[in-house]
Amino acid sequence: MSYVYLVDGTYELFRAFYGAPSSVKNGREVGATRALLRSFSGMLLDPDVTHIGIAFDTVIESFRNDLFPGYKTGAGIDPDLLSQFPLAEQATRALGIVTWSMIDFEADDALAAFAARAAADPTIEQVRICSPDKDLCQCVRDPKIVTYDRRQKKAFDSAGVRERLGVAPEQVPSWLALVGDTADGIPGIPRWGEKSAANVLSKYRNVSEIPDDPGSWQLPIRGAPALASELARAREAALLYEKLATLRLDVPISETVDDTRFRGVDQVELRKLCEMLDADDVLARFSN
Repeated sequence: MSYVYLVDGTYELFRAFYGAPSSVKNGREVGATRALLRSFSGMLLDPDVTHIGIAFDTVIESFRNDLFPGYKTGAGIDPDLLSQFPLAEQATRALGIVTWSMIDFEADDALAAFAARAAADPTIEQVRICSPDKDLCQCVRDPKIVTYDRRQKKAFDSAGVRERLGVAPEQVPSWLALVGDTADGIPGIPRWGEKSAANVLSKYRNVSEIPDDPGSWQLPIRGAPALASELARAREAALLYEKLATLRLDVPISETVDDTRFRGVDQVELRKLCEMLDADDVLARFSN
């Protein structure tokens, strides 16, 4: 039984930076990278992890910034965090993990694109996207693609998406367009909240199908006239937000599913890195 684990490296690096102890080596902050090295080395020892890939937002900005000036940028990110992206990618490659360094596209696009590719492979039992990001919930396709909580070792299928957001996986971009996504700089539509968006999308598949006239909704939604008015006023913006929230599946990734099969660490590179980071315990895990 083969599983493909696809990891949101940007999320993991942020989480490690704010959760792991600081460590300065040769005048450089490396604490988050060392934490990642230890975390992923443990993950690779799990027999279920037969295939693995990880994607990083090597450049925080992407093509979406050309579409919407308010989209997320690297502004305000701690320099000690930003400076660790190259080192973190070096660490995952040393561990033998296929690593995608995203520049024009985002890490989430890479994960979505490869998830679709891997799910089409009949030798793969399941694709597990390791990230709590709401936008990646749109990738879920029962039973082949799920999101996955590494700490709880718990998978979330389409029913899990509905329980969390109130909509089907394929409706997540529309839901985010209405509600907004502060992590990505998508402001959403005024007055629209999570419940109202989910209620309306229970009847209409996407933003373009929602009528301007709330009388035609035939839904018991409090404040429907105000919601309809706001959406009608910002219809063009809502459609743009929906486009921004839709992950791209045409990312130019050359690796095949077989390329992501874990075949062991790069002993030479891992030794160098562990010496630099004072992480001999990681090297010991893979010593013959």
